[in-house]
Amino acid sequence: MGSFGLSERSCRLLATLVREYIETGEPVSSQVLARDSGLHVSSATVRNVLAHLEECGYLHQPHTSSGRVPTDRGYRVFVDLLLESRRPGRTAVDVEQQLRQHVGPSPLMDDLLASVSHVVSRASRHVAFAMADSTSARLQRIEFVPLGGSRVLVIVVSQGNQVTQKVVDAQETVRSDDLIHAARYLNTEFAGLPLLEVREAVVARLQQERTLYDQLLARALRLARTSLEALPRQLTLHVEGAGTLLDGGAHDQMSMETLRKLLDMMEEKERLVQLLNAYIDGPGFTVVIGSEHAAPDLQRFSLIACTAVDGTTTRTVGVIGPTRMRYSRAISIVDGTTQAVSRVLRDSP
Repeated sequence: MGSFGLSERSCRLLATLVREYIETGEPVSSQVLARDSGLHVSSATVRNVLAHLEECGYLHQPHTSSGRVPTDRGYRVFVDLLLESRRPGRTAVDVEQQLRQHVGPSPLMDDLLASVSHVVSRASRHVAFAMADSTSARLQRIEFVPLGGSRVLVIVVSQGNQVTQKVVDAQETVRSDDLIHAARYLNTEFAGLPLLEVREAVVARLQQERTLYDQLLARALRLARTSLEALPRQLTLHVEGAGTLLDGGAHDQMSMETLRKLLDMMEEKERLVQLLNAYIDGPGFTVVIGSEHAAPDLQRFSLIACTAVDGTTTRTVGVIGPTRMRYSRAISIVDGTTQAVSRVLRDSP
């Protein structure tokens, strides 16, 4: 038996029907399936199988005299079959070459994710997103840049070249040399530790400030505390591909109101983050098809995402497109890109 308890013949006919419908957008007849499925069965046998698939909710017939089209449940069987049978391809190699050309040998996470969303959107012709979420990234280094008077720009570089910047008022005029020494002290003491541990250690040392006879060290700790207090989590999200909703035929499959709602969600990135966090519970593939979405305004779309966990950082690459998307291509691109990002980060100095 195949997926969902279906026979191998039923799965093969269903997969053939889904591929044909994705390609043409037209209801698929039993004659086409008998010809293209490779099963060497009659149209009458195909019609019997299709009738059973329709009774089980995998297909529906728009008109009594027409062929059949897949339901969201039919797409689900098709996608599960694709995920079970996927093989490594050249996609990862091709994407890796593009990413390395875009971002260079030592990319910042923000630049890398921006390139990822661009490459994936262009390759898949769908909306693409790339997200990195780190709850305990490790401190690489901290830098202080004088902005004049008592204002200081604090730059925190964490694992994966993730950069966070914050302007802090030191409450006193500070010299450039003093800031260099302060940063050197903090980097010597804390580089390599998780940011949350660094923050706790800085707070603990400041509580002992009465014993700090060195004014420079006290100032360094105060600057670090102010900079790290809002860093419980680092989240980066890039989304690209709004134009694909109008160029790729998606507008023929759904109303402009439906498209507008997806465009709104792309603008309101917080909502997309909440959506992804609700769907993704660990590494691997996440696929949400049509009516499987909890949000009614997304039930004309499918979401394909692949998540990788690297130490303390969780990265997700994915696409959003109409339910009649080319799932095989989208899965291959998302899978290959996730592998490529891991290699690019692994090779970064």
